[in-house]
Amino acid sequence: MKIKCYLKPSCGWSNGVRAIMQKYGLAYEDIDIIGNPANYAEMVERSGQRLSPCVEIDGVLLPDVSGAEVEQYLLANGLVKPNDVAPTAPTDAACSDEQHAQMKVKGIRFF
Repeated sequence: MKIKCYLKPSCGWSNGVRAIMQKYGLAYEDIDIIGNPANYAEMVERSGQRLSPCVEIDGVLLPDVSGAEVEQYLLANGLVKPNDVAPTAPTDAACSDEQHAQMKVKGIRFF
């Protein structure tokens, strides 16, 4: 499988997608949409919208998805088999107030 994930470096939704990739041992390209504006522009152009995460799996683009939604897609299409491995992060949760405060201090720009 070829997987590209358009993610923020630190975000509840993005960390949920990473947790699903790890849960199933999937190799993926983690594309930083905050630190590289060209990556963000590519995501918007490809997905037709501005919200993240966006995940591309073998040419199928899943726009504005949670880790839980990515997992559902993978399972429904037989791309992974169910397992009992616990995700390393919540798979369907936004950033906490603390995470938002940390991003503000670091000067991360939200689009």
